[in-house]
Amino acid sequence: MSFADHVAADVRLCILQSLEADPGYDLNEHVLAAALEALGHGLSRDSLRGELAWLAEQGLATVTNVSGVHVARLSARGADAALGRARIPGVARPRPE
Repeated sequence: MSFADHVAADVRLCILQSLEADPGYDLNEHVLAAALEALGHGLSRDSLRGELAWLAEQGLATVTNVSGVHVARLSARGADAALGRARIPGVARPRPE
């Protein structure tokens, strides 16, 4: 696994964990970008949208376009990955606290 693959896997885990932490299990791309920035992952809007599309393709989240803003919603499978109950290739596994 390359360094870029490790970074991408961590970005995906951070997105899933951010969605899991939200009471409604959904966040818009602007809030996700700020959360990722706080976690050390500054992504462009296009890169974030690409990661959201990847998560949707894997069935880990759904993404809807609301007036030009992408909103991601966590799926049950995505919650399992965020909490470390499921191993998904391409998504980092959370470390024990």
